[in-house]
Amino acid sequence: MKNLLLFVIAFSTGAGITASAQTKKVVADKIVGQVGDKIILRSDIQNALADLKRQAQGQENTILPTECQVMEGQLIRKALVLQAQKDSLHVSDEELDAALDNQIRYSIQQYGSKEVLEEIAGKTVYQIKEDFKDGFRERKLSEQMQSKIVDAIKITPTEVKAYYSKIPKDSLPFYESEIEVSQIMIHPKANKDVEEYVSKQLYDYKKQAETGGAKKFDQLAKLYSEDPAVKENGGQYTLNRNDKNSWDPAFLSAAFRLKEGQISPVIKSKFGLHIILMVSRSGDEAVVKHILRIPPITDDEINETKKILDTVRRKLVDGSLAFGAAVNKYSDDENSKFSAGAISGRDGSGAPTTFLSIDQLDKDAVVLLKDLKPGQYSQPQVYKDERGTQIVRLIYLRNRTEPHRENLKEDYDRIAKRALEEKKSGVLEKWFREHIPTYYISIDKDFSSCSSLDEWRKSAELADSKRN
Repeated sequence: MKNLLLFVIAFSTGAGITASAQTKKVVADKIVGQVGDKIILRSDIQNALADLKRQAQGQENTILPTECQVMEGQLIRKALVLQAQKDSLHVSDEELDAALDNQIRYSIQQYGSKEVLEEIAGKTVYQIKEDFKDGFRERKLSEQMQSKIVDAIKITPTEVKAYYSKIPKDSLPFYESEIEVSQIMIHPKANKDVEEYVSKQLYDYKKQAETGGAKKFDQLAKLYSEDPAVKENGGQYTLNRNDKNSWDPAFLSAAFRLKEGQISPVIKSKFGLHIILMVSRSGDEAVVKHILRIPPITDDEINETKKILDTVRRKLVDGSLAFGAAVNKYSDDENSKFSAGAISGRDGSGAPTTFLSIDQLDKDAVVLLKDLKPGQYSQPQVYKDERGTQIVRLIYLRNRTEPHRENLKEDYDRIAKRALEEKKSGVLEKWFREHIPTYYISIDKDFSSCSSLDEWRKSAELADSKRN
């Protein structure tokens, strides 16, 4: 099992709900693998591949796993589940329901509505959740068992250096110049008179829609809503009362106070002013439509906001205010408050990182950073986000690296992370070598060409000979 990698387990976490629902209608199923009393179906492999392929659509340079890798992932998962059950690990009903709800919400977002999802799956949401409950329980158990095996493993500086010394010098990656950047973002507040004028317009739309019905609401949304997605979805969204991370709290709260067919009063969220129509509701799930209006910001409001950030910058420069404290006090970006305003992205392996290449930033940020040195703060800048909303921000350049070949001084954290993953992978390999012979294992002849499964087959043959 020399090529066992931690990420292989991700291939076995179960196919997407809709992929499975569609495939099972056309695939003649059969058992293609077994670990203990846990079976692997042909449809499990095909559904996982179909779901991974669907998730990778539109992503460049994505390498999808092979059928052999998915099969190995399934075998790994089954072995982990068996050991988890032996070790009395437990998945609570609450944790299981939360995982299923998240998957259902993800699928609904992909397909636009609960009705479309149910039509594609050929089942109600309740039936879908019941059908996938066992699979999700297995996934959670396998994750718990994997954590039990590797989470306590640490890496020492000596081990990191030893790992690095084994890498051929001509194989060390080359990094272009990278930067670490943080920011404070403030949304200029509209003049109260302007906001009141827009609010009156929304109340007029509300009156027209209450007289003309849902069709009138749709017409008004297409004519006046400033939600960029209105052209695609008509302003319709599927909400879940518990999905508080994805929705503005004021919007979510107002929506779930409505009865079916009712239109809300004007609601103020961080995006602007809304009226919301409750289309349908079932428990914690609801389908709503909304009309968004963004009160226009004048130069006066923008200049006032710039003055605030000018004052913040002076305090940062003279040392009377720490940047993290300034983010907590002034920034309107809730997400960055947990990271002291850091802008994050993904590295080459897809893992989150605060080291970014210049092309991962918006062009307005690039302009600000051009003349900054590490430790310096930009002047306040006005820019528009992806929604076209005007924001005033201040950028802090924490660090800038020069183009370089990977080395321990500048890239220790990256190297240590890889060394730790290799160490964990080695521990997992050892664990599997010790435990596989204790399980009954069967692999269908359809996978006889998969060299990565040779050790599983050898362990199965050895176990059989001992039992005989």
